[in-house]
Parts: sequence; structure tokens; C-alpha cells
Amino acid sequence: MFTDVTEEAGITWAQFSGESSDRFLIETMGGGVAFLDFDGDGMLDIFFVNGGETPHGKSGGAVRNALYRNLGNGKFEDVAAHAGVDRIASYGMGVAAADFDNDGFPDLYVTGFPSSYLFHNNHDGTFTDVTEQAEVRNSGRWAASAAWFDFDGDGLLDLVITNYAQFSFAEQKKCEIKGRPAYCAQTSYTGMPLTLFHNDGHGRFSDVSARSGLAKFVGRALGVVAIDVNDDGWTDLFIARDASPNLLLLNQKNGTFRDIAAEAEVAYDAAGVAKAGMGVDAADVNNDGKPDFIVTNFNDQYHSLLASTPLLRYEDETLQSGLARLTKKFVGWGTHFVDVDNDGNLDLLIVNGHINQGIEVTRVDVKYLEPALLLRNNGKGFFEDLRNRAGEAFRKGYSARGLAVGDWNNDGRVDAVITRLNASPVLLRNDTKPENPWIGFELQGVASNRDAIGAKIIVETSEARKVRWLTGGSSYLASHDNRVIFGLGKFPSSSSVRVEIRWPSGTVQRLTGLKPGRYHHVVEASEAKPRPGP
Repeated sequence: MFTDVTEEAGITWAQFSGESSDRFLIETMGGGVAFLDFDGDGMLDIFFVNGGETPHGKSGGAVRNALYRNLGNGKFEDVAAHAGVDRIASYGMGVAAADFDNDGFPDLYVTGFPSSYLFHNNHDGTFTDVTEQAEVRNSGRWAASAAWFDFDGDGLLDLVITNYAQFSFAEQKKCEIKGRPAYCAQTSYTGMPLTLFHNDGHGRFSDVSARSGLAKFVGRALGVVAIDVNDDGWTDLFIARDASPNLLLLNQKNGTFRDIAAEAEVAYDAAGVAKAGMGVDAADVNNDGKPDFIVTNFNDQYHSLLASTPLLRYEDETLQSGLARLTKKFVGWGTHFVDVDNDGNLDLLIVNGHINQGIEVTRVDVKYLEPALLLRNNGKGFFEDLRNRAGEAFRKGYSARGLAVGDWNNDGRVDAVITRLNASPVLLRNDTKPENPWIGFELQGVASNRDAIGAKIIVETSEARKVRWLTGGSSYLASHDNRVIFGLGKFPSSSSVRVEIRWPSGTVQRLTGLKPGRYHHVVEASEAKPRPGP
């Protein structure tokens, strides 16, 4: 179903973690990746974030990011140096790609320690570092994931950053597994508050972390997804945290957020344990029209499936869905819901990899290198492991971290890219048989943010009604194709497709007569107006 085409695509860059006998935890956690069309040629390019050197983990050459331009023939070329995004003066972690100034070209926010960077797209294949002017450096913090979303409805994308833990290369923590140096548990590190930057326009941002209430949520935050969980038209946040309770931050429509994770029953597991949450995604996995969540965790904790109910509570379906059995042995990172075969049901991609190479000394069942998982959804939220059909890439072990999804060859089948510690990435081409029809949407906001992040799309046929959201963030350290694909499954040729788009501005737009088998570029109705700010 998937073919590893990394070598034939010409992708040779490799991540460098600065691994050393000091065993700084940051060495185990990097590997950001983004799909984006940075040059506007209609083909997805790929940006990779490198790690960095540590006091005793030195590289033989410069530690550089990579920006692979899609040449359209299955090949990519690295243009990061020419584009001006190949180096940052920090240990790199993740990336969030979006058009923050609504000029039609995606920009890049690169997270890291001890600061992060904002690169503005110059429309000519190059970027300019505008971090200082924009005032989004996030200084002194170990930033992990980031997500662009418009929290106040003014038509400009704001930026939320998950900060992981207090950290310094001058403070070494020492732990061992049977006499061998090992990475200390995450609980040895004190968590950090979240950061929220408000987009003020004209390339400027304001730090509203305190005013919004996000600064009071201190913990080891990693994955983030921005989505409207209660269908009130305002984008909310789910934050996956590592041995800190997860957060479900409800947008109060006045510039503030309220954490409802405990009452929604997503903060802890059934035993009251704050699991080691890393990656997160949101989508309608059981076809009830409401967003559900997947959260990846540590081995023995299982990756969590949290299914929505009408009362804004979530049922832990980890056991019933089959995820407990399928993920018990693994340490999970990037994850994303994706309809692999366009049958209309959202399947799951999950990438895994342990942090301690010595784990196999103490455990027979848990490995350092772990396989990626392709899990097929039966339409009711039960998953089957497709390892035997998925392809050779799913039968290998990886030290995987980041996962981004996108249709890089424009054939209507969603592909993927995986990052690995101290190794080259894995570019996967979706080669499932094109038996099921599909329809795709590329949205362009007018009153809404141009990327239309926060939009809700409903597709109806005579056979089914499907709901998708254009989310901000999701997975782990990653950014994804902004286009939204609906698999139409058993779609009768005589049937029509009806579409409803609920734009972030609140405007509802209805379309009929759209043909399957292609992407439709939809511009927000011109009469739409931005919401008044809080």
C-alpha cells in the first residue's frame, strides 16, 4: 500500500541529534517536518528541521535544515541554503507552516531551544528571518510543537507553542540502565507554561500568554491540535503532555481559554494517571460528525483513542478500538488520521521509537527501533493492523519522531513522510489501488485567514455524510498538506456531491455539482466579514 521512495526521490539529508554519553533528554526528541508548497507551483515541497550539537555531541560538519523542492517527476532537490532556511542558532525541534500575513505564500515557524525562529516567505523562493521584528523568539524556552490558528476571529493567524521543560546544557542529569548511561525519566524535568502570540498584523505579534490564561498551564507539553471541539465556530486547543495531564482548552470567545480536560475526561486515564502524551490528532473517526482524538504515549500505556459524546465528554475507546493490543509495546510520537484507501473511513498512521537504546537489556518485548503502524478503520472506530499489506516500510524498525501527511504527487491518495533520529527520513508514496473515488478541497479565506485554518467541511452524497476540519498543528513537531481529501467509498456514478463549508469567519457556503477525482479551489464568499475581535 505504501512504497519507500526516499532514495529515488533524491532525499539524502539526515537528522543529527547531538547524541552523547551525557544523555541530555533533548537528544531523543527532535525531528520536525512539514509539507508545504513554498514556491506556489502546485506541488508539495518538504522542510526538515535538524537538531543540533550538544557539549560532547559534535557534528563533523554544519548542522543544517533541509528544504526539498518538488520537481514534479518524483524527484526533489534541496534548496534550503538558497532559500535562507538551512541554519538556525538553536537546537531545532519542530515546524509550523502557514501564511501568517495572508499574502498567498506559506511562512515557517521553527521551534527549538533556547529560541525559535520565524521565516517570512519572499515569494521568490527565498525566506527572510523576521523573528526579531515579529517578536516571536520565545527566548529561553525549550519549544516543541507549534500550531497556527485564529483564536479571536480577526482573520489573522495567531501562534500557540508547546514548551516542554526547564532545560540547560550546563545541568546534566545522570541515570543508568544496568550500569549503562541512560536518559532520565521526563519527571526529572520541570514543566513549562504554554506560549500564545497574537497576530497584530503588519508582521507584528504580541505575547498574550498571560492575558489568555495559557501561561498558567505549566507542564511538559508536546503535541498540539487546533480544532473547534464544541461546534460553536471558535477554534479550541488539545495539548498532549508528557506525564502531565493533557489539556483541552475551550475558547471563551473573549480572548481567553478554559481547561475542561478533567471534566471532559481526557486529562488522565481511567486509573487517574497522566500518561506520557507525545503526538495528537483530531478527526471524526466513528462518523458521528464530531471530532475524536488520538494521543500517542509510552510503552505499556497504550496510545489513546478518545471518542466524543454529545455532552462534550470523551469515552476512552483504547481497549475497544484495538489500540491497546496494537500499541502496548511501542513509544509513540507522530500520528495522523488519514483515509488511506479513500473508502470514507479515517485510518491511522502512527510512528514509534524508544528513547533508550539499553531498553532491550531489561525487556524482551520492547525494542529500541520500532515499526510504524498503519491501522485500518472499519468505520466504527475499530482498527486492524495492516502491516502485512502496508509495505516493507512498515515491517522495519525506526527511531521515528515526526510524521507529516500530504499528497505530494497530486494523485488524490495521501502520502506521508517520517523523520528519524540520526538517520535519513522515510518518504512514503501511497500506492493503494485507486478503486474508490475521492474529492479534494483547497480553501482560500477572504474574511477568514487565507489558509482557512479552522474551517469545517461537510460532504454529503446519497450514501453518506462526512465531516472534516482544517486543523492547525497536529501530529508531533509537524505541519501538513492544507488540502482536505474526502474518500467517497462506494460512490454511485449517478450520485451528486453536496458540500457545505463553514469558514472561520462564520460564513456558511454551499456548493453543488462538484466532480470527484480532482481538487477544487474554493474562495470564501466575498460578502463574508471578519468577526469583531474580543
